[in-house]
Amino acid sequence: MPQSFFDWVILLLKEYYPLFIRGTLITLTVAITGTIIGFIIGLGVAIVRTIPLHENDTKIKKILFKIIKFILVAYIEIFRGTPMIVQAMVIYYGALQYLKLDMPILFAAIFIISINTGAYMAEIIRGGIVSIDVGQTEGSQSIGMTHWQTMVHIIIPQAVRNIMPAVGNEFVINIKDSSVLNVISVAELFFMTKSAAGTYLRYFEVFFITAIIYFVLTFTVTRILKFLEKKMDGPSSYTMVRKEV
Repeated sequence: MPQSFFDWVILLLKEYYPLFIRGTLITLTVAITGTIIGFIIGLGVAIVRTIPLHENDTKIKKILFKIIKFILVAYIEIFRGTPMIVQAMVIYYGALQYLKLDMPILFAAIFIISINTGAYMAEIIRGGIVSIDVGQTEGSQSIGMTHWQTMVHIIIPQAVRNIMPAVGNEFVINIKDSSVLNVISVAELFFMTKSAAGTYLRYFEVFFITAIIYFVLTFTVTRILKFLEKKMDGPSSYTMVRKEV
């Protein structure tokens, strides 16, 4: 049997590397897919919440919009105000018990991450939209652009660049917080780590390996996102070229 700490680490890596690899791939799959879908959900919610109402709008339209916005605000507050681990238990086992819906584990994991992320993204994106100078919206409307056209072509591209650090932070959080999904038996990295630790009862060594894997994942992701931010900024200097007539 191994005697030192590093001997145990090497032994555990040799015997259980397939579990670590599988758990890491599932963690990345859930985090990436959940973040992308959550961003799309948040974008839709943010755009709807920023739709302006006008005095000449019908009473029915005003009431309808108030109901929709109330539902969206309730969604945001509920999912931001409760832990993801509780949401996972309620959604997965609630659907099984009351709707007789036995969701595939991977689908359930992505679904839970997506709607949780969507609630946070909705506020992040709304903040990005509000940060854009109102004069740009007024200018686009003055030339006949609709609210949707203004958002798609003018506001959203600028807002996305402004919120990139926050979006990246949500992605990193999802990589780490996916570990709570082990409560519904999602075979992500944390779940696989517990399985590997159970044979020899060497929890410290196994979780040391897992900590390094999580760090490598989050460190790599943050560097990639910083690179993308610089690309979105464009070159630091520009050369004005004047065409001679």
